[in-house]
Amino acid sequence: MEKHGKKYQAAERKVRRATLFPAEAIVAAKAAAFAKFDEAVEVHIRTNADPRHADQQFREVTTLPHGTGKQMRVLAFVEGEAAEIARNAGADFIADEEIIKQIESGWSDFEVAIATPDQMGKIGRLGRFLGRKGLMPNPRTGTVVQPQDIPRAISEAKRGRVELRMDRTSIIHAAIGKKSFEDAQLLDNLMSVITTVVQGRPSGVKGAFLRSASLCTTMGPGVNLDLSGVQSVPS
Repeated sequence: MEKHGKKYQAAERKVRRATLFPAEAIVAAKAAAFAKFDEAVEVHIRTNADPRHADQQFREVTTLPHGTGKQMRVLAFVEGEAAEIARNAGADFIADEEIIKQIESGWSDFEVAIATPDQMGKIGRLGRFLGRKGLMPNPRTGTVVQPQDIPRAISEAKRGRVELRMDRTSIIHAAIGKKSFEDAQLLDNLMSVITTVVQGRPSGVKGAFLRSASLCTTMGPGVNLDLSGVQSVPS
């Protein structure tokens, strides 16, 4: 069993394993943070889905109203006029053969990759490099777009676009901001994630979709979220 240090144990005593409504949980998680850096605030949602079944897999996208607190660098797989559109819209990198070689060598200093449909065939070989990092452009997540939609896609990525995916243990993990954010900002971001999760319930899940949820900072203990209000988020 993992043994936590004195600071963690002291922080854990502050939250006392209580089950709190979202606004209260945010206050408690921030109060229990003890690291000297500006910790991220994260939500972890355990579901009843079985990701081994295609009709129970979960993958959605949400835009956090107040961003993530992290610089979002965008790589665009585009050519010709679309490359000029992406550059003018604020793309940090325009993929060329040199960048593609760097990706194949392990480079991934960007948070979001977008592409136009005509580029997907060319970048298919990058799937094993980008796929495991969740960076492969995908129509479902709004990162494969027509040239005229490139400015919108880049703008959303820069504002705080977050991809929500379920891991092998049926848990959805998401960062919703930084400890330095105002409580109200974190609450807005949290509710954006929760609303997207509830509305994106896979069709194959029987019974309740959400089992439990917790909120924590990077180094801090988890604060249990009361799901009685969470599951009633309007669609």
